[in-house]
Amino acid sequence: MSFFKKLFGRKPKNDKYEMGLHKTKERLGNLKQVLANSKKIDDTLFDELEDIFIQADMGVDTVLYFINELRKEVDNEKIEDPNLLAEIIVDKMFEIYLKGEILDTELDYSDSRINVYLFVGVNGVGKTTTIGKIAKSYVDQGKKVMVVAGDTFRAGAINQLDVWANRSGATLFKKEEGSDPSSVIHDALVLAKKDKYDVVLVDTAGRLQTKVNLMNELAKMKRVIEKNIPGAPHETLLVIDATTGQNGMRQAEVFKEATSVSGIILTKLDGTAKGGIVLAIRHNYGIPIKYVGLGEKIDDLVMFDIESYIYGLFKEFF
Repeated sequence: MSFFKKLFGRKPKNDKYEMGLHKTKERLGNLKQVLANSKKIDDTLFDELEDIFIQADMGVDTVLYFINELRKEVDNEKIEDPNLLAEIIVDKMFEIYLKGEILDTELDYSDSRINVYLFVGVNGVGKTTTIGKIAKSYVDQGKKVMVVAGDTFRAGAINQLDVWANRSGATLFKKEEGSDPSSVIHDALVLAKKDKYDVVLVDTAGRLQTKVNLMNELAKMKRVIEKNIPGAPHETLLVIDATTGQNGMRQAEVFKEATSVSGIILTKLDGTAKGGIVLAIRHNYGIPIKYVGLGEKIDDLVMFDIESYIYGLFKEFF
């Protein structure tokens, strides 16, 4: 059975995507019309599809690959009716994201250890807010959660994290502004072991310095974490603002080179018409999306679900 038939034969798990992706849906809104108005499948139609997906910020490389895959499917199956492309489009989106793998979007968590998650990303992407929301989800599960103020350089970063720690019910570990971040992390983990915390969420500075400095700083933090808790960090999560589109792609490239990013958290997906960045990141860098932000509320950061994402984009069209 095709992904299309499986998906549209039942309702996916999370209907927040339908509202959260409304701006991207508007960008894709004329897709159905383009297919309906086309008399045949030809270069003109493929050019129109290419424009639609580029506007949704799937990225030029991903779109060119995607259109080429559509062309091959049309040739192989000898498809002539443009309306039949709808099913193939959905199937190919799944294939681009899954890459033949079974993806687990849940964070790597075990009850038998302190689970350490390192958050990286440039300033202004919603890193602190994201940490607060994830802290809240673990507190709600009855876990003992510590939030570490490792961004000691930006004015107000520690206070902002303090607000979110209070809101989520987590403990904040902090030192004075300007402290060495690795020292803060070391002392936080010593306390986490002593007081038997379940989850430690580590904030980091979001300055995009030279790549060498970024690599050195993150490498030092990871060494300190590994020394205190072997095998940690169990996740290194890159937070990207979806509204930045291709700039977000460049951030993914820099941080992927600087550290071993295990997953992406896309914030503000509800506020952009550039929802195609989900597929672009996965296609270009092979990194799975772990969470997406679909609103401002504390519970509007949801685990990424590819079925709900694609269903949310296309439900009203097909």
